[in-house]
Amino acid sequence: MKTKMTGIAHAVRGVVLAGTWMAAGGFAGHAMAQETPIAPDAQAVQAAPMPTVEVTGSAIRRVQAETALPVQTVTRAEIDKAGITTAAELMTRISSNVGGLTDGVSINVGGDQRGFNSANLRGIGTSSTLVLLNGRRMANFASPGDDSGVDLNNIPAAALERVEVLLDGASALYGTDAIGGVINFITRKDFQGLELNAYGLKTREGGAAKRTASIGAGKGDLDRDGYNVFAVADFQRTNALSTAQRSFVKGLQVEQRLGHLLSGYTSPANIRLSTAQRDYLQANGFTINGKPITNRLINLSVPNCAPPDNVYLPAGTGGVDACTYDYMNDTELYPKSDKASLLSRGVMEFGAGHQAYAELALSRAKTDYAGSSARVTGYIDYRKVPQLAGTGLDQVTDDDVPGELELRMRLNEAGRRTSTLTSEGVRVVVGLSGNLGGWDYDTAFNHSINTVKDEDTHGYVLYNELLAGIADGRINPFGPSGAEGRALLDSIQVHDDVRHARGVMDSWDVKFSRALMKMAGGDLALAVGGEVRREKNDFTPSALLLSDNINNDAAPEGGRATHDSRNIQAVYGELLLPFARQWEAQLSGRYDHYQQVGGAASPKIGLSWRPAAGVLLRGSAGRGFRAPSMTELHRPTVYSSTATLPDPVYCATVDNNYADCADNWDTRRYSNPDLKPERSRQFSLGAVFAAGRHVNASLDYWNIKRTDLISEIGDDVILGNLAKYGDLVHRDEDGYIDYIDLRKENRGAQIAKGLDLAVTVRGIDTPVGRFGGRVNGTYVLDSKIQNSPGDTYVSNLGRFVTDGVVQRWRHTITLDWERGPLSASLSNTYSSGYEDQNTAINIDDGSVVAQNRVKPYSLWDLSAAWQLDPALKLRAGVQNLFDRSPPYSNQAYFFLSGYDPTYTDPRGRRFYASVNYAFR
Repeated sequence: MKTKMTGIAHAVRGVVLAGTWMAAGGFAGHAMAQETPIAPDAQAVQAAPMPTVEVTGSAIRRVQAETALPVQTVTRAEIDKAGITTAAELMTRISSNVGGLTDGVSINVGGDQRGFNSANLRGIGTSSTLVLLNGRRMANFASPGDDSGVDLNNIPAAALERVEVLLDGASALYGTDAIGGVINFITRKDFQGLELNAYGLKTREGGAAKRTASIGAGKGDLDRDGYNVFAVADFQRTNALSTAQRSFVKGLQVEQRLGHLLSGYTSPANIRLSTAQRDYLQANGFTINGKPITNRLINLSVPNCAPPDNVYLPAGTGGVDACTYDYMNDTELYPKSDKASLLSRGVMEFGAGHQAYAELALSRAKTDYAGSSARVTGYIDYRKVPQLAGTGLDQVTDDDVPGELELRMRLNEAGRRTSTLTSEGVRVVVGLSGNLGGWDYDTAFNHSINTVKDEDTHGYVLYNELLAGIADGRINPFGPSGAEGRALLDSIQVHDDVRHARGVMDSWDVKFSRALMKMAGGDLALAVGGEVRREKNDFTPSALLLSDNINNDAAPEGGRATHDSRNIQAVYGELLLPFARQWEAQLSGRYDHYQQVGGAASPKIGLSWRPAAGVLLRGSAGRGFRAPSMTELHRPTVYSSTATLPDPVYCATVDNNYADCADNWDTRRYSNPDLKPERSRQFSLGAVFAAGRHVNASLDYWNIKRTDLISEIGDDVILGNLAKYGDLVHRDEDGYIDYIDLRKENRGAQIAKGLDLAVTVRGIDTPVGRFGGRVNGTYVLDSKIQNSPGDTYVSNLGRFVTDGVVQRWRHTITLDWERGPLSASLSNTYSSGYEDQNTAINIDDGSVVAQNRVKPYSLWDLSAAWQLDPALKLRAGVQNLFDRSPPYSNQAYFFLSGYDPTYTDPRGRRFYASVNYAFR
């Protein structure tokens, strides 16, 4: 324990010492995720009142420093300093964001929800983090899957003014999916003039280059002219990054460490003998490479296995008699993408303080995913294989088709399996705001659409026609095919929109607020509001997909088009009670009703106390609920498979030899129309300190518990406790596993708790310039899940379990300097190390992967800017200054092996430059 805590203790001690030193006057300035400071002196606030604003987490306009809920703010300037161009990149620098979906996670062949980039506050699930644009909802990513949430690709990053991250569950104001917190992307509201931006990025080793350009234009001063209209357009292109372009991939030593996770589908093809065929060949003295065969998987070319992608790896999946395919030599680490967005907003005054406004947001993200070339299970008559033609294998009568060989081949001649995922967003908001009878009001209609088109574009071929070409010899499994075979492959290439999804959200909301009376600490204020919303989701698999004739893209059993919709109504209220000079209470509550699911109330209370100048103590407590998504309620059955797991029943018959009794078992995943909502309770306690005019620090404790958790029992949990879950395992007449049921149910609970630390220093001038700094970190005290009532909790804190890990400590540190027209920024993002997923089994020899602990991951970035004149600014920077590679990991959950793609970046050191011209 002492050893495990040493690294984090040093990190925390460094943060505290840095904050103390800064408080003494050593540093000053601005940094990332900045929180507005509390006033150091209450009399100063009275003498010069701060303007009121609307803050994420409250429906009442107030001074930001007075809120009882912790809110982190990231400004446009801070985003530019970091060289960030997308919302997804921004979320990697928020320490409380753990295990969100990224392009790296999406790299797979035939998986769910490719192209979905999401946020995940507290690591409790994408579905429990609410993403807003200008305080209102957007349509969720339309493709059905285990996660629901807004696709960050639909956020118009170039138009952002700031981002507010509410690090507290706020279901009482925003609704059911705000259990983990709220991320509010706030765009410019009153833009005038012309602004042009160009940005280019290049990596040291090549690949993943990026180019962006944006233009913004606006006209009209709202106060002077009574109107403002503006538009910001953004265009981005990122190149693909292949494994062959990164030297660290070889350094991972995947073949030596994780050979059993590689593939037995090779080129030239492996032959999978039946047991009877193997025994027959052994009895007749058949040899490969001068040695008698021992396994059912053989390759007639060993040890020459057509490197580098196909290797002779006796300890790998292919075993001693066959070849092994290393897909980490033949895939992409980072996809090619083209992104475009447009945000336009217009506001018009029409007398007596009333305003009409309209907002249009359009986005399109097109991402190309290139995996390894197709794998094929084919069949051929043994007489077509010269080395076996004279063996008389047709005399083996125990097989279904005597003399037929099963091939496990890699279809290199068809090219890599390539899919194009296009996510398009459309959002129109039309509203009115103003003051009516002493009440401030805001009401709007919100029409939001997300359309997802998932296309198989290359490398996927028609399965039946492929089998026919293999069987009749036109396609050569063991070497290059002739002209006729290549022509056949070209003719059966699939280019089809295999999955098309469209989600529509229509809502109307209204909010009223006003001050009611004076209290000892200020105005008692009330806000009330309501919302009606309709959600619709259409999922249409193509006729070709449903025909089950696409190799490597199988149709699910019972696959069909689905059309789901539901209505939601909600009312809420908030009361701000400054009942004493130094005390303020925030009482809020919301009632949501979901069609088919039912309704629930979500109360919340927040309290802040200023015991002395420069000190604010705060706390909150509340309850919430998350309604099941339409996918969780109505999704068709999905076929998949487990990681390599042992079957205890089978293992008991073979002396627990994993080589015989472990496998990738088939699964069937079911939705459940009878799901109930998840329930939650959360509370937080914190303190904010202002040391003089320059330093702010905050420390907040948070605690979240969810019950009636909507989840599946993990396949590893099922096989590890057959006495309780044996009815979910279906077996054939011989007792072997046929498939495992994975059913969505309300079961178990989840607990997450920890500390958020922030230290900000601003604006102290020195003879060499103005310095500043910011530390923003999250220390997780507990993160665990109970799979079913009565089961023990399983912790994923500091250890990779099933599908991910919650790191104990994550931070972002930023140091700034400016002097006249010059400025510079140095930042560090850090994630602590953890116990790896040390469970992968080698089914060739029954061994388990060597134990590993994943090393900490620390990246440094540096940028500098030159303001040539008021209109022109140049910036250049280096990301991943020390060229840090992702640390090695045993994880066997994601398609990419050798490292964890959920929080690491395979691009390495990269250089960028940007130019900004703003004329106002």
